[in-house]
Amino acid sequence: MILQRSLILFFMKRIKFLARLLAIICIQSNIIFAQQIIIPAPVELKQHKGHFHLKDNTSIICEEESFSAEAAMLANSLKLPFFSKDKALKGNHIRIRKEAKKRSDEYELIINHKEILIIAGSNQAIYYGTQSLIQLYASSLEGKIPCLKIRDFSSFSWRGMHLDVCRHFFSKEEVKKYIDLLALYKMNIFHWHLTEDQGWRIAIEKYPKLTETGAWRSGSMIGKYSDQRFDSLRYGGFYSRDDIKEVVEYAQKRHVSIVPEIEMPGHALAALASYPAFSCSGGPFEVGKAWGVYDDVYCAGNDSTFYFLQDILDEVIQLFPGEYIHIGGDECPKTRWKTCGKCQARMKTEGLKDEHELQSYFIRRIEKYLNSKGKKIIGWDEILEGGLAPNAAVMSWRGREGGIEAAKQKHDVVMSPGKPCYFDHYQHADKEKEPLAIGGLNTLEMVYKFTPTPEGLTPEEKKYVMGAQGNVWSEYMKDFRQVEYMAIPRMQALAEALWSPAEKKDYADFRNRLRLHLPMLDQKGVNYCRHFLNEP
Repeated sequence: MILQRSLILFFMKRIKFLARLLAIICIQSNIIFAQQIIIPAPVELKQHKGHFHLKDNTSIICEEESFSAEAAMLANSLKLPFFSKDKALKGNHIRIRKEAKKRSDEYELIINHKEILIIAGSNQAIYYGTQSLIQLYASSLEGKIPCLKIRDFSSFSWRGMHLDVCRHFFSKEEVKKYIDLLALYKMNIFHWHLTEDQGWRIAIEKYPKLTETGAWRSGSMIGKYSDQRFDSLRYGGFYSRDDIKEVVEYAQKRHVSIVPEIEMPGHALAALASYPAFSCSGGPFEVGKAWGVYDDVYCAGNDSTFYFLQDILDEVIQLFPGEYIHIGGDECPKTRWKTCGKCQARMKTEGLKDEHELQSYFIRRIEKYLNSKGKKIIGWDEILEGGLAPNAAVMSWRGREGGIEAAKQKHDVVMSPGKPCYFDHYQHADKEKEPLAIGGLNTLEMVYKFTPTPEGLTPEEKKYVMGAQGNVWSEYMKDFRQVEYMAIPRMQALAEALWSPAEKKDYADFRNRLRLHLPMLDQKGVNYCRHFLNEP
């Protein structure tokens, strides 16, 4: 009996291996359909007989001068010559053309044996077309790309990934690599979590102590949170203004908008260690060594606190041209406010009934300032407590309820519930097969089957759901390889959940396509999670 079971298991494993091998052989021979390659799955794809053979002398022709940057990036990726529209054509070629009557994110990719044509009305959409072509090329054998026609556009406008660089710090080059992965899979928002209790990561010229003091802690938590063990190693780092400008420009070229997060009124211990006068007690403080939530927060009764934050935001606005500034707003204990004379006086003066309304006052005041500078705020769903600021967008993380409430109030919403959008959670039910993580379980399949728009909203209210994002909190990610392991391939699953039409979603098909992306990820040196390879 034992022998029979062993033989059955052996042959099952061999069958799985041969099936994967056959899939790779087929794709490289252009037998398999192209829709089994591209992630996220296109809206429409029709494959035809034959292939386009991309060679060293294949040229790229750009008919529209305004698309030349995207054309040049494609040429660099494929290592091909790039010419203006005036260049005489010799041999096969890739042509980039403008067609104004299209959605801002809509492109067509048409491939025949002589020509590849990318058509769109915007730079963003042209870029998305180039990423589909790059994926097709990466999966081809000797540059033979199947003939086809694609028409494609996104389902949601906010297709985001978050990265916490405060609990653990990652270099600007690692951040760029993260952005590259987002862009390859047509994600368009990078939420950069830059300030926390455990470290302040952005240089502010007017307040140099924020990085001189706030960017460094004297130790870090090690092992499980429940163990309460710490090392005594000085740890930290920060991005200079030039670093930020470089990363922002890098992202812009890839049509990724960066949303910086400057936490307030809580998660502010690193700032208060640098400038204790903006606390309720006056300090002294040290940058947080433990993960979790601290009671010391910005003093809401002190006008100088708001002037301090406005000065910081002025510099943040200079560095980040995007529409939104994320102001956090989550997990703000009211302990210090309840005993602070200035905060209690503020509540009395403003007619606020409790500390939740004091937090709402805080958020509204910051929002009014940022609105005056042409920016919108977005915050975690706690900003609903005590009353939502007039123009604020809500990022719903404690389930979907906050997002539903905000949409009903006609506020824009980004769905990012802990289940399944927190990528710091385990990826496999058997935790022994996983490195230490914060807890919870969000498998690849759970992420793939996520739908941002919840039931219970009217068609009009659903319009306020901009999309969703995956969050990567770094307490248990000491280096960037661990970030990659936790984010990839769940990021690809979320990318398809946010881009592709619901009727195109098929988890088994997605896994097959994902397998064919692994050589490309290997070439890029990405440390991805492999659990899905062993799924039945």
